[in-house]
Amino acid sequence: MQSGEVQTVKRLHCMPWPDAAKALQCPGATLVWPFGAMEQHGPQLPLATDALFAERILDAVLGELSQDLPIWSLPPQTIGFSPEHRGFPGTVSLSADLLIDLIKDVGGQLAEQGVKRLVLFNAHGGQIGLLQAAARELAAQSPSMAVLPCFIWSGVSGLSDLLPDHELRHGLHAGLAETSLMLALEPTLVGSERPADGDHSSAGSSSTPPEGWSLEGDSPMAWFTADLSESGVVGDSRGADSALGHQLQTQLIRHWKTLFTSLLASSWPPRADPRRI
Repeated sequence: MQSGEVQTVKRLHCMPWPDAAKALQCPGATLVWPFGAMEQHGPQLPLATDALFAERILDAVLGELSQDLPIWSLPPQTIGFSPEHRGFPGTVSLSADLLIDLIKDVGGQLAEQGVKRLVLFNAHGGQIGLLQAAARELAAQSPSMAVLPCFIWSGVSGLSDLLPDHELRHGLHAGLAETSLMLALEPTLVGSERPADGDHSSAGSSSTPPEGWSLEGDSPMAWFTADLSESGVVGDSRGADSALGHQLQTQLIRHWKTLFTSLLASSWPPRADPRRI
């Protein structure tokens, strides 16, 4: 799928209600809900970067799957949980409680209409844990529906061949990967600046954690961009280009096409055990 193309056939919200009713009653009916955020992404990327990534990658994946498969997308949730970017104008964040309640409310209604699986297709790293907690609460509330909270960059093979090791480990926000991907998907939305900012790995930086600790990883902390970066970038965007972006796009689409294909070919997850209903 080329930049700017829109895959509408598999969007539930583009269907009239009788078609939606039939779709939701299909055996194994699976809905995918893209999640992003409205938050600063440096001086070069739009506030809606994560939401755009989630929707565009999902559209491309669904466009490559067999149209007979019982999988459709929901409208993207474009405002998320982004307190770590407070202090940068344009950033808008929902509270944790509100986002969890939203997911439980919408998800509960979908379960009542027959949906068997709901995938939370998230592109914002700052709400990974929150969506996992929300998924657990929704699954407890609506045991007839499986809930799968996913982060679009997790588990994608080949990233280590495309991105430098330092950027993979320390490029947390609006760096090489995100700037390149946006250059591939929507180049007109990318500004000319290419900051390298938010150093938290060099010996001379006060933001560098002690041995064994990290901003994200096995022993993380609740970090805030304003404590690390003047520009809002935490990473190095200087080498970004559309060629790298297209390679990243290919890997993301291939990864999620494989995962959705295997999921839809299965009856997994199994039905809820009566002991927890």
